[in-house]
Amino acid sequence: MSNLQHFTKGFIKENPTFVLLLGMCPTLGVTSSAINGLGMGLATAFVLIMSNMVISMVSSQIPDKVKIPSFIVIIAAFVTIISFLMEAYTPTLFIQLGVFIPLIVVNCIVLGRAEAFASKNKVLPSILDGAGMGLGFSMALTLLGSIREFLGSGKIFGISLYSDNYGMLIFVLAPGAFIALGYLIAIINRIKKA
Repeated sequence: MSNLQHFTKGFIKENPTFVLLLGMCPTLGVTSSAINGLGMGLATAFVLIMSNMVISMVSSQIPDKVKIPSFIVIIAAFVTIISFLMEAYTPTLFIQLGVFIPLIVVNCIVLGRAEAFASKNKVLPSILDGAGMGLGFSMALTLLGSIREFLGSGKIFGISLYSDNYGMLIFVLAPGAFIALGYLIAIINRIKKA
């Protein structure tokens, strides 16, 4: 598989949200707005890229009995870094995302890519795999957040497109996440079959 394929498979073919259905907790929990989706997606992408890089470099030195705990420690280090950066430079977003930032440590997308790909491949393909999966996840969360924000409040990225009097409250609430995600998955499946 070429390096470009490692990068692009996370967008449609193996999109973590729409195809693999991984990382549903932050997908449903934080996508009430486009900015929340983008922020969570980019934070996860940073952790994916950096942890894949480090795990690829050190995996051969880690004994099999402690591989998974070691991977979790590496991932937790990068989650701590992104958490501190977000708290310092984007405090409002940090507060809105809340507990979902520390939960990146146990996100099955991050740990799955570390165990299934980064631990078995060289550094560059591992970085590209992390970037592709992370940006695919970011795209999915931003799209879902944009749709929910638009239908729920008439805005996208906080910019008003129509009066919020006509918004459908259900899309800002938790059930709206399930409804919008279900339709998006159906659309993606239709596109893939065409």
